[in-house]
Amino acid sequence: MIHAWSPVSPCGPGCLPKPGSLRRAGAHRVLLRLTAAVALMLLGVGLAVVLAVLRGRLRTALVKSWFRALLRAFGVRFVVRGERSAHGGLVVTNHVSWLDVVALMAVQPMRLLAKTELRSWPVVGPLAARVGTLYIDRHRLSALPEAVRTVTGALREGSVVGAFPEGTTWCGLASGTYRPAVFQAAVDAGVAVRPVALRFTTASGAPTTAAAFVGAATLLESVLAVARVRGLVVELSVLPELDAAAIGDRRELARRAERAVAAVTEPDGPEEPHLVELRHVAA
Repeated sequence: MIHAWSPVSPCGPGCLPKPGSLRRAGAHRVLLRLTAAVALMLLGVGLAVVLAVLRGRLRTALVKSWFRALLRAFGVRFVVRGERSAHGGLVVTNHVSWLDVVALMAVQPMRLLAKTELRSWPVVGPLAARVGTLYIDRHRLSALPEAVRTVTGALREGSVVGAFPEGTTWCGLASGTYRPAVFQAAVDAGVAVRPVALRFTTASGAPTTAAAFVGAATLLESVLAVARVRGLVVELSVLPELDAAAIGDRRELARRAERAVAAVTEPDGPEEPHLVELRHVAA
């Protein structure tokens, strides 16, 4: 059930690349990619069991390697920029695709704050449980305070917690307002907030919405769309930390994180008509 306070994105099929505007992988390449992805998923079933007994660096290395292999299986080139921290804290990023989770975990395994529906995703759901994913029911406002308390507790224990403050996916060239609730957890725990910008481009470096998981698309449809793209690049930029204890205000933290990420992800050149309309709706 969708309530008036539920996060809603105006992004939809109109945001996606026009037919013929992107290089597409051939049918044989798509088949190879999907086969490799399925093989990794099957391997992931065993990995989920192994992670239950592993700790430390080996566990971290296995998780990162599996998610990086998944990116390679889909033909996605992965670029990481910025200094990564080994300490706990709240990681916040823009939300475009299911690939966001894969990219974050490929850099630093963390406890993600995810929608409850993730539990039912094949393989990814069990893996998410093994790495300590935290869940929030986005359809129940009454569940929010408990979710914030849970995140606060995880941060106080020294965990790295990842969250998508927009609350839903956008196309990547336009973005939504960062909801402040999760930032309260960083204030209460006295930890740093680390904004991360995710940017999707073609092989030539041009921004693209090809990976956007928007509108009424199903997960399977989005997976197939990504598998058909040739030369997709995911750029992950780790931005300067925000001192939640010093700033002390969740709304100000949300504004600063949103601006920092938008400075990297939003295009500088002339906007396409649908982006102008999206920004008007978001405002």
